Amino acid sequence: MPDIERPTSPHLQIYRPQLTSVLSISHRISGVFLVLGVMCLSGWIICLALGELWFEWVHALGSSWFGQVCTVAWVFALFYHLLNGIRHLCWDVGWGFELPQVYVSGYVAMVVAGLLTGVVFMFS
Repeated sequence: MPDIERPTSPHLQIYRPQLTSVLSISHRISGVFLVLGVMCLSGWIICLALGELWFEWVHALGSSWFGQVCTVAWVFALFYHLLNGIRHLCWDVGWGFELPQVYVSGYVAMVVAGLLTGVVFMFS
C-alpha cells in the first residue's frame, strides 16, 4: 500500500480542556474506579470467610491512611457516577442540552457528590 500524506486528526494535546470533556472523562474514570472498589470489597468479603488472620490483614490495610483515602475516593466516585448518570439520562430525554444548562448541571453533579460524600463520612 502506498504511503499517502494525510493530515492527522487533532488530539488531546491540541484541544484546550473544557468542562464538558473533563466531566466526560471523569465519568469513565469513576466507572473504572467503581469496578476496582467492588473488587476490593469482594476481596474483603472473601478474606472474612477465610479466617481471622486474613481478615486482620485486610482490615489493617483498609484502616491505614491509604485505605481511608481510597474509601473516600470510592464513595465520591460512586456519588459522582450516579449523579452524572442521572444527568445523562436527562439528556437522553432531551432535557438540559443548552450549553449553560450543561455547565450548571456539571457543576451541580460535582458539588452534590462532594457534599454527599462528606455527609456519609460525617455520620459513619
